Amino acid sequence: MTYRDAGVDIDAGNELVRRIAPMAKATARSGTAAGLGGFGALFDLRAAGFKDPVLVSTTDGVGTKLRLAIDTGQHGTVGIDLVAMCVNDLVVQGAEPLFFLDYFATGSLDVDVAADVVSGIADGCAQAGCALVGGETAEMPGMYEKGDYDLAGFAVGAAERDRILTGDGVAAGDVVLGLASSGVHSNGYSLVRRIVAGSGLGWKDAAPFAKGKTVGEALLAPTRIYVKPLLAAIGTGGVKAMAHITGGGLIENIPRVLPGTLRAELDAATWPLPPVFRWLKAEGDVEDMELARTFNCGIGMVVVTAATDADRVSAALTAAGETVHRIGRITDAGGESKNTVIAGTATAWRA
Repeated sequence: MTYRDAGVDIDAGNELVRRIAPMAKATARSGTAAGLGGFGALFDLRAAGFKDPVLVSTTDGVGTKLRLAIDTGQHGTVGIDLVAMCVNDLVVQGAEPLFFLDYFATGSLDVDVAADVVSGIADGCAQAGCALVGGETAEMPGMYEKGDYDLAGFAVGAAERDRILTGDGVAAGDVVLGLASSGVHSNGYSLVRRIVAGSGLGWKDAAPFAKGKTVGEALLAPTRIYVKPLLAAIGTGGVKAMAHITGGGLIENIPRVLPGTLRAELDAATWPLPPVFRWLKAEGDVEDMELARTFNCGIGMVVVTAATDADRVSAALTAAGETVHRIGRITDAGGESKNTVIAGTATAWRA
């Protein structure tokens, strides 16, 4: 018997490496010291320009958004999602993403599908300015149904010791800026899929919330990568804290970067609730706070700054291509919950 008889095709794995090597090479940046093919990837922090760096690392996946990619046969953007979920977590601590590794697991390797996924990963790395230095392709017969696969991503970044963002300086009266999301991003897809199933729509049907797109195409819009604009904003010196709006939505992510008894108070009338969220809310009869603790509701990243610095930071983000809204302020929660308060949803979030 051979390994191929048992369901593992080494030749297919080698062909995948051959096809993705140019994609990885195209993401090379200062500090990258080796290409694909070795047992480990080297990175030279001094060559990347750091003097007294602290390393920051993250790992994440794409969740059940993968089910949508698999069911629609559209695999080209979930790799962007994978990178975004990791590097957006890095940058909120003031870190510049340096390199990225991926893990792709499947029952039987389809080289074309895997190459499409890695193409998206390389695209995401290019957007974030980090190098795709390696990864693992695991072919595991019996572990996955035919056509299924799973993804995990790992990113490492660095920040100079005196530029790490801890949120310690946040104070009552500070301004909360919100950066527009590109859609649902990569959280809440178990609820999304259930709502779509209950609506009677198929992935190939016209999306009632996105003109000219199918439901599948609209819901696969990749997560926005905020790295370069946020690094530019940090360079202004006015950023106190940032929060990536992922699992837990607007309600639970902002408190993670606030000290003591402070909390964020947001006004839902200060930014538009995108059509996809209005449709999900109406079709699934989702309550306002459930929507806000499951989805980003149109705000993919939050930046906290002093009131005197808000215009300068907002201008830097806008110049870098972001859509910025002044969505609230930081207040003293006293003995109440630190969870974010969102006022005005009863009016602003109605169709």
